[in-house]
Amino acid sequence: MLVLTGIFALLVALIIYFITIYNVLISLKNNVSKNWSNIDVLLKQRYSELPKLIDTCQEYMQYEKGTFEKIVAARQAAITAAEGHDVIALGQAESSLKSGLLKLFALAENYPNLKTNESFQKLQTRISELENSIADRRELYNESVNINNIRIQQFPDVLVARSFNFKAFELLKFSAAETEDIGIEDRFNKE
Repeated sequence: MLVLTGIFALLVALIIYFITIYNVLISLKNNVSKNWSNIDVLLKQRYSELPKLIDTCQEYMQYEKGTFEKIVAARQAAITAAEGHDVIALGQAESSLKSGLLKLFALAENYPNLKTNESFQKLQTRISELENSIADRRELYNESVNINNIRIQQFPDVLVARSFNFKAFELLKFSAAETEDIGIEDRFNKE
């Protein structure tokens, strides 16, 4: 009778332990989804600001059509990737979009009337603030993905993860060009 009670207590303890692991894995999975949603909200805000920025710039920059087309195409690719939760495609599209925006802001330096335009200044500031927020949220998303992916590979969590088909998530990566040094010294040494 004592042995049967011990086996029963052990079985109950194991069930509670696996339920706890399951609940932790669910929490981690939902945390990744929440962090993705936070990025998605900021991306949508930025995507809605970009047409306003382009319209403002086009009034002054009539000869920069290629830059505007690149930004519009990258914006659409990023929207499509974000809607499809395609992290790899989003990283590529965002790198292209960021490159186009940097070129646009650099070109704006050649248009003094545009630089002093209040709408342009507000939009540039707003987009820059969104860029910083996106970078922060991207870091948080990658951290939650990393924690999730480690947990579903560790023993004994891997047993529960495989039993209930928990999947690893992709890290949000950007192109090597985006992470390169921008060579700011060269910009100050121009004569």
